[in-house]
Amino acid sequence: MTKIVLITGGNKGLGYESAKALKDLGYKVYIGSRNDERGQQASQELGVHYVQLDVTSDYSVTNAYNMIAQKEGHLDILINNAGISGQFAAPADITPRDIEKVYNTNVFGIVRMMNTFIPLLEKSEQPVVVNVSSGLGSFGMVTNPETAESQVNSLAYCSSKSAVTMLTLQYAKGLPNMQVNAADPGSTNTDLVGDFSNNAKPASEGIKPIIELATIDEHGPTGTFIDDNGTVPW
Repeated sequence: MTKIVLITGGNKGLGYESAKALKDLGYKVYIGSRNDERGQQASQELGVHYVQLDVTSDYSVTNAYNMIAQKEGHLDILINNAGISGQFAAPADITPRDIEKVYNTNVFGIVRMMNTFIPLLEKSEQPVVVNVSSGLGSFGMVTNPETAESQVNSLAYCSSKSAVTMLTLQYAKGLPNMQVNAADPGSTNTDLVGDFSNNAKPASEGIKPIIELATIDEHGPTGTFIDDNGTVPW
């Protein structure tokens, strides 16, 4: 039976490339996009299905759930990819409103998606969730002076991705019937963070850990955090 995949933020960057790769592997892919026009264009280019999906909107997420529930009856793989960087201002200049905007997509967006879609995932024989996190949220990476991540000082984005990895752990613990993991694409040349290390790889390379975790079998891990080199320090 063909597995059903939903990718948030699927109209560009890592989401777009993940959709392309999973379609090529034989999965039935839905991409979600806040922008209707861009989402429909991307889905036509990729030859995948499209659902309007703004992870900051209860209404939009519920509508997406209802559509996929009606068409498919279950969801096998959810890739929580939608994310924004916010502004890279000095920490002293970041306001609560700045943080709230980033968290509303990167953190609360995942909670909104999980809270809504868990019933549909539970109808899968092997439900899988991949949360797209970042080495910029890893305490081990950002405190290691030998990493590019240690050179980035982004209060909102970095802390939001730390929250994503802890959300991943807590969902994995609380949902033992699911496999919930986090992926770090690494320094990837998308319009989200830009080339902070001067050697960013293309999005088609950055998706490797995402695809690895999306395609695990029932013996695969849960509660892990990986990049394309293996386990990432929390």
